[in-house]
Amino acid sequence: MKLMIDDTVWGFKEIFSDFGEIITLPGRQIDRQSLLDCDILIIRSTTKVNKELLQGTKVQFVGSTVAGLDHIDEGYLLENNITFVSAQGCNANAVAEYVISAISNLANDLSFDLSNKTLGIIGVGNVGSRLDFKAKQLGIKTLLNDPPRQEIEGKEGFVDLNTALSTDIVSFHTPLTFSGSHPTYNLLGVHNFELITQDSIVINTARGGIIDESLWENNITKANIIDCWEEEPNINTKLQNTAYWATPHIAGHSIDAKFMGSYMIYKDLCSFTKAPLKNEVEHLINPAVVTINENTLHETLNAIYPFIDDHLAIKDILKFEDYRRSYPDRFEWRHFKTRFNIPQAKK
Repeated sequence: MKLMIDDTVWGFKEIFSDFGEIITLPGRQIDRQSLLDCDILIIRSTTKVNKELLQGTKVQFVGSTVAGLDHIDEGYLLENNITFVSAQGCNANAVAEYVISAISNLANDLSFDLSNKTLGIIGVGNVGSRLDFKAKQLGIKTLLNDPPRQEIEGKEGFVDLNTALSTDIVSFHTPLTFSGSHPTYNLLGVHNFELITQDSIVINTARGGIIDESLWENNITKANIIDCWEEEPNINTKLQNTAYWATPHIAGHSIDAKFMGSYMIYKDLCSFTKAPLKNEVEHLINPAVVTINENTLHETLNAIYPFIDDHLAIKDILKFEDYRRSYPDRFEWRHFKTRFNIPQAKK
């Protein structure tokens, strides 16, 4: 078999080489011509998988090592009997850690007590549920908005969108959808942006397009944390220049998340090809435990990983794509021994 793999897929050589010949390209350079004699396609979010990409190729298996799905035409894959798998939830803990780090830094820099703040979490799936779990450990009151879950589980424990948008801190964790019962495109838009005030903190680590950037750029808030943008990598410079943190879609880019994305696709490819799992693949990440001796939350989290570096790295937006491709190694909190008790992961 021949495998085309995005060259930023973590551990592609160690994990996938037994399946056949590997060809790698940057995700945005993978095109139909490069796939004509490939059987397997393994990508991240920068490759648009659709009829234009795959028609006339030999590809029978597509694996996406990221959680999002808006770059995939699932209907086309289904209609053409092309097996599709994705790594749903692989980066959930990483994104939740990013948001908690952002909130902690804001609390320090703007001198507020986390226990006096209310956090509206919009979308309570893999990421949102973990953020809820961590935030509560810090004494933050959370209000949860998730209409699809509410329809299944009932109203208890959920609030409507307007209530969630009226909280001190609003954090978005929905997929980007344009149709269905609950489309999320411009979920925060002309119909409800008045709920965002000069005292609001707004965080988007979900997808560009969930917030109407043409409105957002003209509304003053207490702080914006922006990791996901419309028209990446050609991001909105007005929003970038006024954001507390403006980062290049890296909230979920921990080593743990990248490994898990690759490992989840590896297991599915083993099932597809009827190949046995190799036990050693599961243990590719085994860093030494590092001790952090800081005495406060924000100092501890910044010693583990300073996200301000990601903000500063793309002051020149021409560096957006290259920085993502060569992102520094970042391990999740579970690998560190800390003096200050930081929020635990949801099991």
